[in-house]
Amino acid sequence: MAMFSDEKLLNLLIQYNPWWRGIPMAESYAPPKRRFAFYEAHRTLFHSDLRRFVVLSGARRVGKTTIMYQLISELLSHGVAPRNIVYLSFDNPILKLGGFEGVLRAYENAYPTDGKIYFFFDEVQYAEDWERWVKVLYDTRPNLRLVATGSASPVLEKGSADSGVGRWNVLRIPTLSFHEYCELLQLPQRPDLPSGIRPTQLYKMDKADLSDLMNRFAPLQQHFNRYLTVGGFPELALSKDDYGAQRMLREDVVDKVIKRDVLSLFNVRNPLQLEKVFLYLCMNSSSIINVTAMCKELDNMNKSTITNYIQFLKESNLIYISDPIGVDGKGILKGRSKIYVADAAIRNAVLMLEDVITNPEEMGIMVETAVYKHIAAFYYTSNAQVGYYRRVKENEKEIDIVVEIPQGRILCEVKYRENTHVKESDAIIELTNDEKAKVMGALLITKRIEDYGITSHNTRIPVMRIPAPAFLYLLGNAEKEGYSAKM
Repeated sequence: MAMFSDEKLLNLLIQYNPWWRGIPMAESYAPPKRRFAFYEAHRTLFHSDLRRFVVLSGARRVGKTTIMYQLISELLSHGVAPRNIVYLSFDNPILKLGGFEGVLRAYENAYPTDGKIYFFFDEVQYAEDWERWVKVLYDTRPNLRLVATGSASPVLEKGSADSGVGRWNVLRIPTLSFHEYCELLQLPQRPDLPSGIRPTQLYKMDKADLSDLMNRFAPLQQHFNRYLTVGGFPELALSKDDYGAQRMLREDVVDKVIKRDVLSLFNVRNPLQLEKVFLYLCMNSSSIINVTAMCKELDNMNKSTITNYIQFLKESNLIYISDPIGVDGKGILKGRSKIYVADAAIRNAVLMLEDVITNPEEMGIMVETAVYKHIAAFYYTSNAQVGYYRRVKENEKEIDIVVEIPQGRILCEVKYRENTHVKESDAIIELTNDEKAKVMGALLITKRIEDYGITSHNTRIPVMRIPAPAFLYLLGNAEKEGYSAKM
């Protein structure tokens, strides 16, 4: 006997789908401003030739549900019958226990429908055997289109690998880019940019044109500082209470993921240890992590436990892992990864840091975190590898971020400080001159808005200085224009 009757499940569905009762979609649910991920999901969902379901993966509060509602609003505006559009959230205990089979039965018995049907499943990872049921829906209902979301990518991507090959695409949604942040807030200081600008190609610009371009970014500096502290979560970015936004970030994004999502999805037995690991990573964001040293600092915690917890945090979209990339054929620090918190604001909220804007060291960490996140997100859909370089010998020379694509490599060094001078012996200069390294572009990310232009070094490929706000904004603009994998 089913735990919940069809009537009970149907009443719940009616509450989730107010458009069935003629109630229009509120703008607060489906705001007119759309993220880049919306267009990617839209393209996949409505592709005329290739039928694919869409699974949106990302941290809590990045806007996955909003994208769903925007897609629903689009369908309604194009005349799709309201009852052909079904939204439900498996975060709800009744739906979680009712399961796919019960929900589908209740819906289909009450509303026989014609034409295409659109299902929108929120937090699908909480539904038992979700991947099996989504596979069944794909295989048995050719008129069905589906979008699902989840905050824990491992469950989603494992399901995709096991059952979803050729059936659904997993789209990872990062936190807002700086460009998206400025667009969301409709900042009047947004620069008017010519089309086709790519950061790695700025060295080709005439000096006067480059100066004119960089001057347009000067008014964004104050907004860049707030972006680093409040971060890339749409609802929080729009809030006028920055202190309250950080508290909500700490409680609603971090605590719920660690104390609920990770515990339930990965069967973590000691939540306090997991919290300690995450706190340690927040304190050491943008650093190379030595797990052996980490064990000692965390009261001799088991090494394999720490390694597992780091992987869980990555798969729950709370951190990025940057692995070493060999560039010059010499020895690199094998097996040691760099860790970045998924958004600089998460780190600020967890550590409850004050006056970070006036702290040069903290600002350097936040900016490098933001730069890595932007580059990793930009290349996510390509076959590029985004990591770092550090030589074992010769003073362990390092480059913060290396992008490796089939054609070659792009080097990016973050120098968010007053003096950004680099020496001939620095890794970015040496490697740019080394033909074997196959460097296609070399960037120094600087602090001062007037600190831009080609460095004075005589290199095979010009090394370009770009202020951080300008670089991040231009990278987001390139993404908007469709320059994927062409930084």
